[in-house]
Amino acid sequence: MAQIATRLKDKILEDFNLIVNEEKTDRATVLRKLLAIGITQWKLEHALKLYKEQKATTWKAAEIAGISLYEFIDVLKNRRIPAQYTTEDLEEDLRELAK
Repeated sequence: MAQIATRLKDKILEDFNLIVNEEKTDRATVLRKLLAIGITQWKLEHALKLYKEQKATTWKAAEIAGISLYEFIDVLKNRRIPAQYTTEDLEEDLRELAK
């Protein structure tokens, strides 16, 4: 396991300490939890960006986000992001399913 050191602005540290107190656990545990949540959210946003820019198929974007194809489709639906599904996308998705 690696260690990371960083400086935090006062407001962020204040909010962080509030979470530590609410969670009734140690700072390292809270930091790992928040970091995992942030990384998960970043991956989803990154996958959506690639999908909107047509740099990733629905299947690939779901893989990048670390969620199932059906979960990714639900995200697209909930955010009202139009489908960009081509014949090539269908063929690639079928190839992935066949693996």
